Amino acid sequence: MKTSHSTTLAILVIFTLVTFFANTGALPTDIMEERNVVTAREMVSDGNWLVPTMNGQLRLEKPPLPTWVAGAIEAVCPNNLGAQRLAAGAMGCLWTWFLFLTARYIARRTDYAIIATVVFLTCYNTVLMGRSATWDIYCHALMMGAIYLLLRALNEERDYRWQLPLAGLFLGLSWLSKGPVSFYTLLLPFLLSIVTLPSITTRGKWPYLGMMLGVAVVVGGWWYAFLLIAHGDAVTAVMAKETGAWTNHNVRPWWYYWRFFLEMGAWALPALASLALTYWKHHITMKRTYLITFSWTVGSLVLLSLMPEKKMRYLLPSLAPCALLVACILTHLKDTLASGKADRFVRTLFVAQSVLLILVMLGSAVALFGLHAASVISVPMRLIAAALLSFAACDTMRAVASRQPMVQVRAVAIVFATAELLLLPAITKAVGNPDSHSIALAVGTPQTQELPLFHDQRTPIRIELVYNAQRKIQPIDLNDVKEVRAHMPFALVITASAKAPIPTTLLAEADTCPLGYFDNNLHRHSNRHYTDDLRGRVLLIKGKQANNPSSQANIKQTR
Repeated sequence: MKTSHSTTLAILVIFTLVTFFANTGALPTDIMEERNVVTAREMVSDGNWLVPTMNGQLRLEKPPLPTWVAGAIEAVCPNNLGAQRLAAGAMGCLWTWFLFLTARYIARRTDYAIIATVVFLTCYNTVLMGRSATWDIYCHALMMGAIYLLLRALNEERDYRWQLPLAGLFLGLSWLSKGPVSFYTLLLPFLLSIVTLPSITTRGKWPYLGMMLGVAVVVGGWWYAFLLIAHGDAVTAVMAKETGAWTNHNVRPWWYYWRFFLEMGAWALPALASLALTYWKHHITMKRTYLITFSWTVGSLVLLSLMPEKKMRYLLPSLAPCALLVACILTHLKDTLASGKADRFVRTLFVAQSVLLILVMLGSAVALFGLHAASVISVPMRLIAAALLSFAACDTMRAVASRQPMVQVRAVAIVFATAELLLLPAITKAVGNPDSHSIALAVGTPQTQELPLFHDQRTPIRIELVYNAQRKIQPIDLNDVKEVRAHMPFALVITASAKAPIPTTLLAEADTCPLGYFDNNLHRHSNRHYTDDLRGRVLLIKGKQANNPSSQANIKQTR
């Protein structure tokens, strides 16, 4: 019995909610989240809403919209990472919704839009960024809304009067989220892919296109204009720094993204096959949609490859057009296999994709009981997960036997839902640091929570420690006796990587008392990412008292 589109859409909504909201607190924090949340905390505590700071220093490198959202959440739910990630999940839902609408509008087919949406939701980076309280998901979600509205406005003779100004609002908010990133990686290649379509018309729309640009400039540019007036020198310095980073930091060769198709995860093989332009343009059933999404995907990859600075996570915006492109291939498989018109290449692609998925699903089910890392998951949970993975593998086998690619798509969705609902909570336990001991335990006691926190200015402090301490850790010149006296008593954070000895002038002026140790490494000691920058001790520095011989010993012990 066939499932109606309305039922399928309801299931798709549930799957979207699971993708972005199930076990949101399970994954460990990353440095981008910590920077965003630290800045948001200082917005609330210091009132720095228009001129953000991070650990007391100006933080102008990132546009403020995502941090404003984080600040509003911080004001209502202090120190709640799960609540911060809900906002990212909401933007993930928004991106998914506009992707679905764009897919349906381009192809005029709901089944194609459903396939494209499931492909998008089963890409690892989509899941990860939709669960991270960072900037990226905001700018791309808002840009997808602008693209959908712009596409409709350029194709239709009515409704463009409100669609274009609204598109301008989305464009401005995207710029206010991460500057030109999404304009370059999503909007520009999209415009290049549709510029030759005969259905595109601007006749009579120029005033509203101008209005769109005006709204985008005002919404996206007012904060930058304010900063240029209030902190012109700081803005100039940040622009020079960021420009230098684009050209000198993480520089990779132009072919660095050649393996982009692997970012599609379960859909890597169809993504690679979709590049066979000379074949598909003569055989695919959705030629117009294929050519648009092919141009959009390749254009995005080319533009990203032209930038000197490259990281694999920068491919995130390319996942959207690539999901649409892969959906063209899967929809073609669906149409031709059902009608018996599939040629040998299509049949081979479908079987090869199914075999790969079956091997991965069954291998994952076995790994739940064969890998030592999986032992942190309870046995009942592993049994349920293994049963669901085995069911997905059987479903994929049935898809091959019945020649139904949609069953294959459903099976992949089941695998991802299983991981998100049952397995995510165990990931931190499996790969985390068993010796972790947060700095919050040393500086969050009744004895220390009112003390200011400082670190030796000769040793930079990691933002991870500031995030976990839940307040600023300011630099201090330990050789400046007057400065030390002015701030006593205070807590001094000393990392294990600190090379400079504590000055004898400080020992002569102050008593010291150990408050605790910390190890905020997320990785085990044997991992190459483990660092002494995230472990150390906290000392209480207070005025010298008579008959206290332990001061010198405490300092030596801490070094």
